[in-house]
Amino acid sequence: MTAPLAVTMGDPAGIGGELTLMAWMRRGEGVIPPFYTHDDPDRLRALCTKLGLPCPIVEITKPSETVSHFSDALPVMPLQLPAQQQPGIPEPANAAAVITSIERAVADAQAGHAAAIVTNPINKRALQEGTGFAYPGHTEFLGALGGVSKVVMMLAAPGLRVVPLTIHVALRDVFPLITTLNIVDTAQIVHATMRRDFALPTPRIAISGLNPHAGEGGSMGMEEIEIIAPAIDALRAEGIDASGPWPGDTLFHDDARAGYDVALCMYHDQALIPLKTLDFHQGVNITLGLPFVRTSPDHGTAYDRAGTGTADPRSFIEALHVARNMADARAQV
Repeated sequence: MTAPLAVTMGDPAGIGGELTLMAWMRRGEGVIPPFYTHDDPDRLRALCTKLGLPCPIVEITKPSETVSHFSDALPVMPLQLPAQQQPGIPEPANAAAVITSIERAVADAQAGHAAAIVTNPINKRALQEGTGFAYPGHTEFLGALGGVSKVVMMLAAPGLRVVPLTIHVALRDVFPLITTLNIVDTAQIVHATMRRDFALPTPRIAISGLNPHAGEGGSMGMEEIEIIAPAIDALRAEGIDASGPWPGDTLFHDDARAGYDVALCMYHDQALIPLKTLDFHQGVNITLGLPFVRTSPDHGTAYDRAGTGTADPRSFIEALHVARNMADARAQV
């Protein structure tokens, strides 16, 4: 029997619980893979009552019980919140439970009890204030739990996949991180993941420049000549289909996107702005380089919408689909 997906609580002040409930309610359409969640069942019941959602909750003791219950109720592995939670208002006392939810889902995946994990959005500042959370983001924390020194964030939507070389750092701190070695290491992880988890035998990786017009022959910066081009040469020497450096302002139109499977960009917004502009509601955050599959909706906690019933579950549902497809592809390797 195929293992179910594990879903994390996310920030209980945000929209994660609503997304989980709304996704389960789509199960009758035959498009939602079975999943369970590590969450507070009383919190979810209260959300159902508040929002008028007909979503019965069943408490389970192990992930394998998911499939037998999924058609009739949302399976929940109970994780009690120590403090009452109001929508839209972070509660530091609940930060440890958010972390525990992630840790338990990862443990399930590592033990083979879950095929993959889908994480609801967290607020890093709320975790830092509540627990001293030492990681700049979800991605880095998952890398530590997975025991790997380097992980890569990929954002995917229908028609575009992007990888930012640098992630959760201020723009002024980006430049020292753009090195030939970092580009090569990141592209190698992307290449391996696209082959294993996306069934692309020869993935095409387009690598962007850093400067306007990719430096225009050095007149607008030397990074393309001195750092990025040598990385591309090294990747090609390994048999990896890497191209570039391409100007960031011409890398994302329709004709350009037809020429690659994933774009490796130099910094966060260079990658995320085109993807979110192209398809904000179906973007999925995928962590590459982990020993387990992890996806997440490509948006935040949306405190302004929490508890109002206006959350849009499309990105979360797409994250479930992508996680299931990746897990199935990995199982075939």
